[in-house]
Amino acid sequence: MVKMDNSYRSTLNSKRELPVPPPLPGRVTASYRLKQKIMSCSSGNNFECTAMPNMHDRLFDEGYRADILINTNSGHVIYAHSSILGMASPVLRRMLDESKGGGQQILISRKGRGQRKSIAIHGVAHEAVRVFVRFLYSSYYERAELMEHILPLLVLSHVYVVPQLKQICERQLENGYLTTENAIDIFQLALLCDAPRLTLICHRFIKKNLEAVAATEGWQVMKESHPILEDELLGSMIYDDAAQKERRIKMSNRKIFVQLYDAMEALVHICRDGCQTIGPYDKVIQKNQMPCKYESCKGLEALFRHLSGCKLRVPGGCKHCKRMWQLLELHSRLCADSIMCRVPLCSNFRYRIEQGKNKKDDIKWRILKCYLWHIRTACVIFRSIRDYYN
Repeated sequence: MVKMDNSYRSTLNSKRELPVPPPLPGRVTASYRLKQKIMSCSSGNNFECTAMPNMHDRLFDEGYRADILINTNSGHVIYAHSSILGMASPVLRRMLDESKGGGQQILISRKGRGQRKSIAIHGVAHEAVRVFVRFLYSSYYERAELMEHILPLLVLSHVYVVPQLKQICERQLENGYLTTENAIDIFQLALLCDAPRLTLICHRFIKKNLEAVAATEGWQVMKESHPILEDELLGSMIYDDAAQKERRIKMSNRKIFVQLYDAMEALVHICRDGCQTIGPYDKVIQKNQMPCKYESCKGLEALFRHLSGCKLRVPGGCKHCKRMWQLLELHSRLCADSIMCRVPLCSNFRYRIEQGKNKKDDIKWRILKCYLWHIRTACVIFRSIRDYYN
């Protein structure tokens, strides 16, 4: 038993020993910096990648051992490599795979000693196709060429499913490229190329500059060729204006409800604790008080003083008295204990409410009460969050 205990203790002591720490990282090499630079460029933060490998650039420019011909407009030809195109674009890969089974879009031609496949990319300028294919090789582009052919490049990136180039084109179009002359064209192109963010930005730009955009040639062409799109565009703007007006009304109503809730809190504060120069009869009000936190206290104080001295102190008489009666009735509907409440006439109003003679007015008061309870909950949550962070 003694031997077993000693062996057990030795194993425990060996387990308690800390492991050997790993070696410190070595110096950052040039290859590591180059890799980080390439990754930062490909992440989308820096569009123009300056760390492009020279090998891919030379492979595209010289066309060494190119096995495919790309026919463009005006009879121009671009030499390319099918393996690189297939890896960069799934659409081109499918076209190249179909060519093995005798697809109609791929033609086989002899030039020199070997065979080269031939595909056609028409509908855009030759220079745009060249910039597009060069991007497929190394994700490299020159900003001047990109901005010159940005709309054809957006179409090519969408058709041949090159999301990185499509994202670059969208961001460049979003950042200061929109004008009143090209807004309609880019808007239609964004719809066709499934670019929702660009579509929304174009829609907002057209809405902001509707008169200037409607006078352009692009709007007239859209009106003749796509009248349904024009109706939808105008209808969406009318809907947005109506929704914006509705939001303004809701915000103004919410502001009124917040003021009403603040008035209810201030009413209880005045009748229970006293504020500035007014308060309950059995409490001495201090002269040097801190400024009140309720904004409605000053207005309620003026209403109380007016109510105490007004000769038309009846419901429906003076407009100021009527407002005070409404505030007192609203408090009685919100009060949890009208018997112990210090607010004047709270129990009297509660008795009248329980009689329930006017059901139509009672429904309105209940709706207002429900809104104020929602505002109260939101204010409590907001204050708790504010106190937590302060």
